[in-house]
Amino acid sequence: MRKDYARFYQPGVPATIDEPTDSLVELLETAVAQAGSRQALDFFGRRTSYRDLGEKVERVAEGLRLLGVSAGDRVALILPNCPQHVIAFYAVLRLGAIVVEHNPLYTARELRHMFEDHAARVVICWDKAIDNVLSQPGDIGFDHIISVNMIEEFPLVKRLALKIPLPSLMATRAKLTAKVPRGGRILAWKKLLDSNKLSPSYPRPGVRDTAAIQYTSGTTGLPKGAVLTHSNLYSNAIQGHAWTQDVRIGHEVLYAALPFFHAFGLTLFMTFGILKQARIHLFPTPDVDLIMAAAKVDPPTFFVGVPPLCETVANASIKRKISLKSIKSAISGAMTLPEDIRVLWEGVTGGKLIEGYGMTESSPVTLGNPFHTTRKPGTVGVPFPSTFAKLVDVDDNSREVETGERGELWVKGPQVFHGYWNNPEETAKSLVDGVWLRTGDIAIQDEDGFTTIVDRIKELIITGGFNVAPTEVEQVLRAHPSVADAAVVGLPSSRSGETVVAAVIPEAGEVVDSDSVRAFCRARLAAYKVPRKIILVDSLPKSLLGKVLRGQVRTDLLTLV
Repeated sequence: MRKDYARFYQPGVPATIDEPTDSLVELLETAVAQAGSRQALDFFGRRTSYRDLGEKVERVAEGLRLLGVSAGDRVALILPNCPQHVIAFYAVLRLGAIVVEHNPLYTARELRHMFEDHAARVVICWDKAIDNVLSQPGDIGFDHIISVNMIEEFPLVKRLALKIPLPSLMATRAKLTAKVPRGGRILAWKKLLDSNKLSPSYPRPGVRDTAAIQYTSGTTGLPKGAVLTHSNLYSNAIQGHAWTQDVRIGHEVLYAALPFFHAFGLTLFMTFGILKQARIHLFPTPDVDLIMAAAKVDPPTFFVGVPPLCETVANASIKRKISLKSIKSAISGAMTLPEDIRVLWEGVTGGKLIEGYGMTESSPVTLGNPFHTTRKPGTVGVPFPSTFAKLVDVDDNSREVETGERGELWVKGPQVFHGYWNNPEETAKSLVDGVWLRTGDIAIQDEDGFTTIVDRIKELIITGGFNVAPTEVEQVLRAHPSVADAAVVGLPSSRSGETVVAAVIPEAGEVVDSDSVRAFCRARLAAYKVPRKIILVDSLPKSLLGKVLRGQVRTDLLTLV
């Protein structure tokens, strides 16, 4: 039975929201109409107004239309946080097409399964990542690849400075951009931006249409594409808007240091931030030097981050004597918020830092601690408006557990997805009765309904807010000539949630060099997936069916590290 969670909400937060009747296209158009001359984006000091943002979206949408993109088509985005990313996101949506987000640091190997799955024919790609697109096998074909040079959106002075032939500036330029071939199927972003504006009469998507596919790792090692509708993403933005009563429309400065390709960053900045008509500072990486430099000039008023980022920023504020008292409130998510980081942050800013909970499949936020005296640090709070949560017996899903008893957390609400792309089997496993999302997390609830996550049924490793599938890393390790077998687990880390650790059995007669193995992994995996430690073992515990017992491996490794 649903508890009366609303009695713990910050005053003014409703128990339910009015679900959207428009798409995210109208969300942006509303912001453009109401906040036209105000700044929407700040990128290294170059600002884009809401009016200019809206116009660029219409031009890029027309450019994509001329390339053949239409409603229902998938368009792959492989971009860091930059103005082109925001423009491309909304331009794709304007056509009724579907955005497919990708981590620009993924290797070609990691991208392949996703490309095979969603079959996008058009890719909008950071020029530094284009080689990973071009190196895909011939059975993965693209009609058009749009190359994006981030430096083109820098202020003029910075663009000119990066052309100076000094070693330090040349090194910076090399990190930000790369030369790519032109012609054929490869086009420059500028070609889209130079298009005429899309006709206002061009059909808009419906609120129930698919807006985005966000890939999330599974225990099988193959990422699954969570299908999120306009309604899902817009609903979560509205819920976030309701939850943050002190974050006013048209008055806030947000720092987008979390990547847009992650569900947390996408919602909190690309939809919630636009709904709030905020000025959004874009950071290609969560670099503390960039964040502190921006804070000197245009301090943030609302902050969103993972715990390690919050800690790093707070300590930098103290060390560099740069005030963060402008931050009225902040949200931490994607991993457990340690109490010492919360205390540090609140001491530095004077505002509350609350923890939220969510999944890619729920757009992502479903629970949160109130920005109120009723909050309970150490928990992930209570369900958002219009959101329901329950804990069920792991062995008997028909039974809800009692207060204080461990159970699997199930959630439902307008932000919960309707399934995985091309994967009805996994959809059926994750959605009960088509509405209840099985989170795979084991939790307990106190008498007031505040939830604490205590364990996971799933074997996913969450490090720094990113999901790592053990099977994927194990497959790479086993391909190393010195490795006979491997098991990958997450061990507790107070700073990153979990650390990726591998138990490795050497091939007979081979000597395993940890640095060599990790370098081998780095060439094939994103950096956050690479094991931080390689532990040599003689054997791995297995079930009677031969399956490695990762839980036992984890227990054994805890005694060794």
